[in-house]
Amino acid sequence: MSFLLLLLPFLVTPQSNRNVSLGSSLTAAASNAHWVSPSGDFAFGFEQVGNGTHDDGGYLLAVVFDKIPERTVVWSANRNNLAPRGSKVELTTGGRLVLTDPSGRQIWTPDTGERAASHAAMLDTGNFVLAAAANVVSSVWGSFQDPTDTLLPTQALERDTQLIAKYSKSNYSESRFKFIMQDDGNLVMYTTHYPESRADQFAYWVTRNYIRAGYSLALNQSGFLNLLAANGTVLDTVFNGGGSSQDFYHRVTFDYDGVLRYYEHPKSVWPMKWDSLYFEPPDICTAIGGPLGSGACGYNSYCELEDDNRRVCKCPPKYVFQDPSDESRGCVPDFDPEDCRHPQESNNNNDALFVLAAMPKVNWSESNYDSFPSETEEACQQSCLNDCRCALVTYSRETCTMKRSPLSNGRVEDAMSGKSLIKIRRSNSTTSLAPEYFPVPKEEEKNGQTLFVVGLVLSACATFFILFTAATFMLLTRRKMLMKKKKRQNDWLSRNLQHFSHCQLELATGGFTEVLGSGASGTVYRGVLPPDQQLVAVKRLDKAVTEAQDQEFKTEVKVIGGTNHKNLVKLVGFCNQGLHRLLVYEFMRNGSLADLLFGEGHSRPSWYTRAEIASAVARGLFYLHEECSTQIIHCDIKPQNILLDESMTAKISDFGLAKLLKVGQTRTLTGIRGTKGYCAPEWFKNMPVTTKVDVYSFGILLLELVCCRSKLEMEAENEDEVVLADWAYECYQEGQVSRLVESDNDAMANIGKVEKFVKVAIWCIQDDPSLRPGMNKIVRMLEGSVQIPIPPDPASFMSTV
Repeated sequence: MSFLLLLLPFLVTPQSNRNVSLGSSLTAAASNAHWVSPSGDFAFGFEQVGNGTHDDGGYLLAVVFDKIPERTVVWSANRNNLAPRGSKVELTTGGRLVLTDPSGRQIWTPDTGERAASHAAMLDTGNFVLAAAANVVSSVWGSFQDPTDTLLPTQALERDTQLIAKYSKSNYSESRFKFIMQDDGNLVMYTTHYPESRADQFAYWVTRNYIRAGYSLALNQSGFLNLLAANGTVLDTVFNGGGSSQDFYHRVTFDYDGVLRYYEHPKSVWPMKWDSLYFEPPDICTAIGGPLGSGACGYNSYCELEDDNRRVCKCPPKYVFQDPSDESRGCVPDFDPEDCRHPQESNNNNDALFVLAAMPKVNWSESNYDSFPSETEEACQQSCLNDCRCALVTYSRETCTMKRSPLSNGRVEDAMSGKSLIKIRRSNSTTSLAPEYFPVPKEEEKNGQTLFVVGLVLSACATFFILFTAATFMLLTRRKMLMKKKKRQNDWLSRNLQHFSHCQLELATGGFTEVLGSGASGTVYRGVLPPDQQLVAVKRLDKAVTEAQDQEFKTEVKVIGGTNHKNLVKLVGFCNQGLHRLLVYEFMRNGSLADLLFGEGHSRPSWYTRAEIASAVARGLFYLHEECSTQIIHCDIKPQNILLDESMTAKISDFGLAKLLKVGQTRTLTGIRGTKGYCAPEWFKNMPVTTKVDVYSFGILLLELVCCRSKLEMEAENEDEVVLADWAYECYQEGQVSRLVESDNDAMANIGKVEKFVKVAIWCIQDDPSLRPGMNKIVRMLEGSVQIPIPPDPASFMSTV
């Protein structure tokens, strides 16, 4: 108990009576600094804070969590105007709540119109209210009606209201980031073109538009953040709930970096800290961009996400923050920059004064002023050094791109193919020119030349001997390292898997004669393994193993070898011998889903079978996305990669194009993968990809399962039916889903479930990845355990503007 008291900035005297009577008051820095809720969970009163450059800070009139060591502020009255020591808040005898400074000057009072309060109360919900009568439900005003940056359970963000993020971690004043529940029913995140204090602003994240249906955003007591219609119907769940409200505190806060986060804090179990469970947008560094403004960080700085997905702004080499107490204001050179008004300094002695410092994986995307082909990086660098306007240059794929100051929209890009080189002044240079060369007298010059020649010969001999010895040593060392590395790789690959020789698999497949199927990453053959005659499928990559194919092989072994789920094809073993790369899978007796749906000689599978296959694929993807120790994006979900065993259980196969995500990573940049028609739009927009690319592919596959037809049928009788996704949405919008299955009696008998599956598919194929649900929610939608909201036109809405 004494330890907790030490953590409090000042003494707190709880008041057991929930009602605050007229004439009551609190004084900043006094012993009666708070009014506490009956449970003691929340307190209303003064909190001492420091806003950035303030030496002694000031006092917030705030509502805080009162039982935990970190007294987290969830609402404040005077965030832009801190109250000095000795300020007072009083519930006057006239029924008004007034905050005044020591001289009696009014700092703040809530807008209650002409209504007067009979008393005030700090409720156990975290809502501080001015009540009109004994029943606090009839309130004159409440802090829930006037939020700052946080929502608490039972609190709603009504239309035309907003959350405004605080300026920094310790500065509670308003920042440039706003989260608004618009009058049109959209939830939108805005920022201004910082650091200029202009009135215009632009959106960088927005939810789906329900055509004026969205009425409020509410955090319920179970911890679910829902978008509600006017009648209270849940239109969408932005964040799922966390732990039980009996065991955890919950809050949703629009943080100082412009990210909306869902937090929970245990009430009695260690660790006693706030844990972020969900957040939007996933990558603030890429969400904010465009030709105007500085980006997520200030000019000449760059944005990087830390392990907890929080933004950190950094300066390039030889640059410093313009304001050390406010990193968001950007960076300035810690040297005298080049001056185009003095061409002698800028050009003639450029190499002596300035150099280029490499910054791999860092890019400033909106500062270009020239771009041209360049065969070598050295030529590109020299072009920048010779141009006094050039502050930074990037070299990628034989293209040289020059950028001028101030640099804007800087961020770390892991998939950047080239690198940036920023121009800085040499550390031993000053604003003056380098010392001039003074010639040596002729006699001294002659003697010096003789000594120079002798020294040069001796140096050359010594250098040759040293280089020869070093090269021999490095060659032997490298050979040993490669042998050890190869052994480690093979040891790792062999873990829990059978290692076959090429000869063994050649015998097992009868010389690779019976082809089961083929694809971009190899051909699959039927095989039989002795001694128990186990049937297997052997996948062989082409003999001319390229670096890319070798990577596909290693990826597939790494992915499947570390998974264990009934809806994933089991990997039995592999061959990694010389140029031979083969994978051995369990044999799937009923072939692929493509054969079942589109193959000749196959009758249409029953609706029950199709529904079971859809649910099985969804569960397999949910496992890959959320239950694996390493999150996996499959990248090539299609009927050909869904295999069926003897009991018609569907299993996902062919992980050759899969992408692994590191712990905590939610998106990645990579080259286009997958199969045309099943690829999500972000593959073609140079956007970071997430697990939502698999969701899109699953949506197309789900429509094919429902309709028992391919995604594209050029020979369709009606032009509207050529593209399945377009036709499906048209039928749904017109209330004629039955047209999709009108010749299928089994499906017509289950038309309600057919419509449900079509709605799920339309959500999956939304153009904007943030609108697509996660596989966890899709599984529950297919099972009927959650309500499926009305889907919008897949190509009509954007979440990143």
